[in-house]
Amino acid sequence: MTHSLAVLCTALLFGGMTLYSFGFAAILFKVLPAPAAGATLRQAFPWFYLFVLATAAVAALLWWSHDAMAAFVMATVAMTTIPLRQLLMPAINRATDTGNRLRFKWLHSVSVSVTLLHIIGTGWLLAGIV
Repeated sequence: MTHSLAVLCTALLFGGMTLYSFGFAAILFKVLPAPAAGATLRQAFPWFYLFVLATAAVAALLWWSHDAMAAFVMATVAMTTIPLRQLLMPAINRATDTGNRLRFKWLHSVSVSVTLLHIIGTGWLLAGIV
């Protein structure tokens, strides 16, 4: 039973991160004016990171007794989400607020890169199951 829940939790994480990154964020900038889209994303990101943190942590616990590598990958996703939420996100917001576009672009690139690594890690895990 816990193996099935681990797979489902990992799939939820993969789908949620993929939808948020390639769907929600992209569509906001298509349907809203840029300032409104940016403000909406700013409010949504803390919740996104909490979702990633909680889902990855639960998945890690569920994988623990079945697959040490899967547990490690999920725990790594959870642990690397903490500095994203607590340090990087506020730094991105400060760069935006002060109009420092170069710093924003650099920090945003870091955020996107780590999120892509999270998606790749969870996708790799799921691909290994089938």
